[in-house]
Amino acid sequence: MSSSAVVIGASGGIGAAFEAALIEEGAFEVVHGFARSRRGDAHIDLTDETSIEAAAAQVAKGPPPSLVIVATGLLHEGEKGPEKALRDLDPEWLAKTYAVNAIGPVLVAKHFLPLIPKGQRAVFAALSARVASISDNGLGGWHGYRASKAALNMMVRNLAIEEARRKSRTVVVALHPGTVDTPLSKPFQGNVPEGRLFDPERAALQLLDVIEDLKVPDSGKLFDYEGREIAF
Repeated sequence: MSSSAVVIGASGGIGAAFEAALIEEGAFEVVHGFARSRRGDAHIDLTDETSIEAAAAQVAKGPPPSLVIVATGLLHEGEKGPEKALRDLDPEWLAKTYAVNAIGPVLVAKHFLPLIPKGQRAVFAALSARVASISDNGLGGWHGYRASKAALNMMVRNLAIEEARRKSRTVVVALHPGTVDTPLSKPFQGNVPEGRLFDPERAALQLLDVIEDLKVPDSGKLFDYEGREIAF
């Protein structure tokens, strides 16, 4: 059966690399790339469910998706950045962080998972982060980012359980790409060990290899760029 791939956040560093790699591989009849900065049928805004629904309607016109990647995330914007201490918490910034990092990807799942046909292996993957692991958190700080991505991880687990009842071959996972040389990580790259800052193209290819190797029992879990499970 012919199928399509979907990349949400295709104008970002790693999202654009996902889109380019999938087009180059040629394994999908159609590769859809959506982003907030794009116009027309390629526009999507994770804080606007209407635009998510419209993007899903565009995909529904063609071959059904067997791969959906949500390559989005919000860590800093303008003068706002990850909180270092409790005194830095701001309710408006927290709400925006949750809207982009947790609520948006789940709304994508709400509208795109129903497009996947039964009996077909498919993967829904959302970019998360190792710092969202509660069991691995030994430093604290970065309250909004950690908590919103941890919320995403919980929703991935929930979605995996619910989807398994309807479509036993759909895999729903969260993925940690490592530290990627993009605007998201730019202010924090000074602390990255040598050899651990990945260019977007490498990061995308690493995660596509992980996606290719996923099995149904992997659904509902968080994996890093080497395919190792990260405990929630």
